Amino acid sequence: MKIIRENIAPDEGSSFKVLLTPGLNDTFLWHFHPEYEIVYVEGTSGTRHVGDHTSVYEGSDLVMIGPNIPHLNFDYGVRTACEQVIIQMKEDFLGKDFLDIPEFALIRSLFDQSHFGLSFTGNTKKIVGEKLKALPKLDHFDQLISLLQILRLLASADQVTVLNNRPAGNKSLQKEQFRMHTIYKYVETHFDQKPDVNFIAEQVNLTTAAFCRFFKKNAKMTFTDFVNHYRINQAKNYLLQDKTVSETCFAVGFESLSYFNKLFRKVEGGNPSEFKKRYLK
Repeated sequence: MKIIRENIAPDEGSSFKVLLTPGLNDTFLWHFHPEYEIVYVEGTSGTRHVGDHTSVYEGSDLVMIGPNIPHLNFDYGVRTACEQVIIQMKEDFLGKDFLDIPEFALIRSLFDQSHFGLSFTGNTKKIVGEKLKALPKLDHFDQLISLLQILRLLASADQVTVLNNRPAGNKSLQKEQFRMHTIYKYVETHFDQKPDVNFIAEQVNLTTAAFCRFFKKNAKMTFTDFVNHYRINQAKNYLLQDKTVSETCFAVGFESLSYFNKLFRKVEGGNPSEFKKRYLK
């Protein structure tokens, strides 16, 4: 699968780009670009694929991605309404030496850490998410001031997870990334048909044992857990299309209604009927 280099130009009258809900949920956009990127997604659940890292986010997500890190669009495969705000900026968007001034020491560290890919949670995600949603309504000067405040909040956050254990931006076509890409596409097309760990291990030229170690190292969960999380995300889409719990259970590949209910409750915090009632209401 070919990786795409995205060309980005700042907004007219601005030093960076603000992108709102690009609507690429039907496009598998495995891409990279030399700009730093902050992504906030709200109102859905999906897959976070940044560099070698693959995991599932629930409800909302806030990440910062350094230059040239291959990543998947966060709304890919999402069938429910979601809101996105994406900020894209060059390292020198405020001038060649702006990161060298003493007041920006923490932000410089943030930019350095973003080469590994960063995910933010808790109050940091909540506060920064609200600021990002308000950003498009501001004029360019106030957008810039708000962006600096956002960078400061991210730089001082302690609710942050490093997604890759080594810088990801200098190895855009490495074998590990193609393997994870192949695995993800396989799960996407076979989640309702009992994905076979032995088959996909062969497809990426690994023994089953080596595949299980490789996947858990990169995705931070077992292959079975990843498939089940993917199924539950698809189940939520079916429920929001007003399908019954039984129809949904079998449509996403579960053979036991009781097990589906148990797993849904574990992942979502409530049973499928409660989820459907809450969101359809």
